[in-house]
Amino acid sequence: MATLEVSDTLPHLEEISAAQYFDAHSPPPHLAEHSAAAESFIKHHVNLSRRVVLISSGGTTVPLENQTVRFIDNFSAGTRGATSAEYFLDKGYAVIFLHRQFSLLPYSRHYSHNVNCFLDFMVEEEKTGKVKIEDQYQREMRDVLRKYRYAKDKKLLLLLPFTTVTSYLFMLREIAIKMQPLGSAGLFYLAAAVSDFFVPPSRMVEHKIQSGDLPGPSHGEAERLVKGGVGGKKLVIDLDPVPKFLKKLVEQWAPDSMIVSFKHPESQLETDPSLLLAKARQALDRYCHHLVIGNLLTTRKHEVVFVSKQDDTWIRTNTDDTEIESLIVPEVIERHGAMIAKTVERLRGNGGVVGEVGVGDAVGSPRGEVV
Repeated sequence: MATLEVSDTLPHLEEISAAQYFDAHSPPPHLAEHSAAAESFIKHHVNLSRRVVLISSGGTTVPLENQTVRFIDNFSAGTRGATSAEYFLDKGYAVIFLHRQFSLLPYSRHYSHNVNCFLDFMVEEEKTGKVKIEDQYQREMRDVLRKYRYAKDKKLLLLLPFTTVTSYLFMLREIAIKMQPLGSAGLFYLAAAVSDFFVPPSRMVEHKIQSGDLPGPSHGEAERLVKGGVGGKKLVIDLDPVPKFLKKLVEQWAPDSMIVSFKHPESQLETDPSLLLAKARQALDRYCHHLVIGNLLTTRKHEVVFVSKQDDTWIRTNTDDTEIESLIVPEVIERHGAMIAKTVERLRGNGGVVGEVGVGDAVGSPRGEVV
């Protein structure tokens, strides 16, 4: 059985910079294609003075081989991101949905990863052989379909997938830079579960790490990774910390946008709200962004806490029928609106011309109406 060892006795390696990280990795294959799609999407909504939110959702993988067979995964179904996207769209935002491939998506989430398979919603008519939706599900499915079609027809939703932590970070940087013309009308809602560690390419094997005996006298890096142990082989993996990109996002990639991150406990055993608040404040102080939304694993569907420089605000729902995201998103939008208003006030106070691209975007309402 292979085991992952984490040891404090390993030699300390200084965390590499963001620039070094990008230099050491190749861009994902479809980066240029996705970048062009994002640029076109953003320009369209800049022209409409509509606010745009980038939502990151789902978990990232850490490949252990260049020809990847084995990988470490940050598990996340993407529920919070996909659900939140729908509520942002309901409020008139355009949404760039940066998601883990095959994780939950807005609208289709209602009929995937579900207790009831989507086939259970359909029946075949005996006389005609036609397939139709069961009467009891007609209204619900019609409402979801209408919202999906509206978002698609109005070009309000752009879906961009990632898999590895590296592809996620390349995409985040690329889209953030493309969003700069939005100014304060841009919003980052970072709900993805991003890996904290990675295997540097220089230490990554090319092909699948063998689990059995390795034939032949020498097999380079693969032989060094698989070490002898009682009753079989032991896999020891040396991981490096992923650079803290949130500070780069705040200071360089998206300096005028509102940035919201999520803070989750590191263990299911952490149930102390005061500890969660302390970690959220620590993240806020370290990265100097606008808002941290924290939750405990046991109550994540029923309560979250908003931690900002000004205050801590708990948001709660006492019923399973109410999605907590229906309360989270309006609160985020209200705070985003307040930030935009301050930007407009500052620009006018400095003699700025409100109305130009990159300046006038701050006065756009979510639906693109000039206020």
